Amino acid sequence: QKTAYEICACLVGSEMCIRDRYQRRVRGFAADLSKPKHAEIAAAIKAKDVVLFMKGTPDAPQCGFSAGMVQILKAEDVEFDAHNVLADEELRNEIKDFSDWPTIPQLYVKGEFVGGFDICKQMFIDGDLSKTLKEGE
Repeated sequence: QKTAYEICACLVGSEMCIRDRYQRRVRGFAADLSKPKHAEIAAAIKAKDVVLFMKGTPDAPQCGFSAGMVQILKAEDVEFDAHNVLADEELRNEIKDFSDWPTIPQLYVKGEFVGGFDICKQMFIDGDLSKTLKEGE
């Protein structure tokens, strides 16, 4: 059985993209720190070990995927910093460019993008999310 840390390479357009078994992009981060919102996002994910960009708040999620992500993080008994993308339209758009990931919620651990709900759910089921979160402590 493969671990979450085994990687495969694929060609995306003219760019080499490295992805792990959960299809998370390991290399090729799209952040442009010259953009003020990207710099703000980078500061947020460096300020806390576990950061979640979601629709709504942990107490009042505004979509099922965000609610699921909160449930997973609570099940892992981990403290996390949540950012409501619905309260900031620019953040909602720029977080997708920052990570080069098209969906929200997005989870970051120790400044690294982990994935969206589907990836985190599978990692949770496999036990890999717990390992990733412990590395973040």
